[in-house]
Amino acid sequence: QVQLQASGGGLVQPGGSLRLSCIVSGATLDYYAFGWFRQAPGKAREAISCITGSDSSTMYSHSAEGRFTISRDNAKNTVYLQMNSLQPEDTAAYYCATDLRDSCSGGWAYWGQGTLVTVSS
Repeated sequence: QVQLQASGGGLVQPGGSLRLSCIVSGATLDYYAFGWFRQAPGKAREAISCITGSDSSTMYSHSAEGRFTISRDNAKNTVYLQMNSLQPEDTAAYYCATDLRDSCSGGWAYWGQGTLVTVSS
């Protein structure tokens, strides 16, 4: 059974950086796509980034492009989201997910618990 455990959130000042980690068990990273999502209070969930398994293709939302970088370490079975130049509007609970398919499109069946990112001075 696949399990995802997200961590790395916290309080950061505007302009700061955080790296989120998603430790995956029960699935091999280079077989499947993994995504990062976020949900701010009172707002819909937003897809932030995705990385495919076979060729490590990456995709970013408009809000993440140029500031966030998704990567993975197959040996550690961990997917990362490096977030730079954080702004208050990035405040949200961040989630990692997979659908055990090598595609960034479609639904996501398996979710980790959220890790809270708060950007505030």
